[in-house]
Amino acid sequence: MQRKPLNGKVAIVTGAGSPIGMGRAMTFALVQAGARVAMLDINEEWLEQSAGEVRAAGGDDCVLDLVCDISDPESVEDAVRKTIAGLGGLHVLINNAGTINLADLADGNLPKFWDITPQTWSRVIAVNSSGSFFMARAAVGHMLDQGWGRIVGVTTSIDTMYRPGMCPYGPSKASHEALVALMSRELDGTGVTANILVPGGQTDTHIVPDDIVVGRSVLMRPEVMNGPAVWLASEESDGTNGMRLIAHYWDDSLPIEQRLAKAAAPAAWPQLGKQAIFPGDDL
Repeated sequence: MQRKPLNGKVAIVTGAGSPIGMGRAMTFALVQAGARVAMLDINEEWLEQSAGEVRAAGGDDCVLDLVCDISDPESVEDAVRKTIAGLGGLHVLINNAGTINLADLADGNLPKFWDITPQTWSRVIAVNSSGSFFMARAAVGHMLDQGWGRIVGVTTSIDTMYRPGMCPYGPSKASHEALVALMSRELDGTGVTANILVPGGQTDTHIVPDDIVVGRSVLMRPEVMNGPAVWLASEESDGTNGMRLIAHYWDDSLPIEQRLAKAAAPAAWPQLGKQAIFPGDDL
């Protein structure tokens, strides 16, 4: 009999519509673990297709599909309200939605930061950075009231954050990760946690150009996220806060201490901190 560590839990997964996305894969995993999931996406066609596939596997009431523009605070607030009303609660938020300036990457000539238009910068930041903030802000009040919750941010590999040609995607994900690290500190002791989950390398999603030189067959599968996503969403992860988990190194066959030792490190690189001088530090 399959374990159901998420029985009774309600989750939101953003960017859950893409037929080859990590959001869709994680939704399947959460449902299989017993959760009911609100699937959010701006692409109505993708969302309807993916939600139908999850329902076919998990039952008619396992998901609620909601068209949502996470860059719009009102759309976000509405989606959170509908989730709580429609599924009876909210325990887990997975901020997975993301966008990239795909047209700039497809021709192989990666743009310099000065080639990026203000419109492209604003659009990518609005989704990847601001959207994650809007979602967390809208969801956290309910979690704090019940004294338990999980916020999981999907960012990217550190190399990608400052790799030449990856503006504004890389900086937008760095912003998201810094936000999660800040949230984890402000949430400490509340029963609500904030952590980062990344695949660990290029993954076969719509974010990657179709004509990628190495070919799609060598890319990681979106399902690499499933094991650590379920664990982070569960009560088994109580006490894990402000961490970055690399899904590629997650090994469900290992005891949890060994899993974390292999796959986890603090989010947003606090080892680089303690450098600022504040008034009174030398007193």
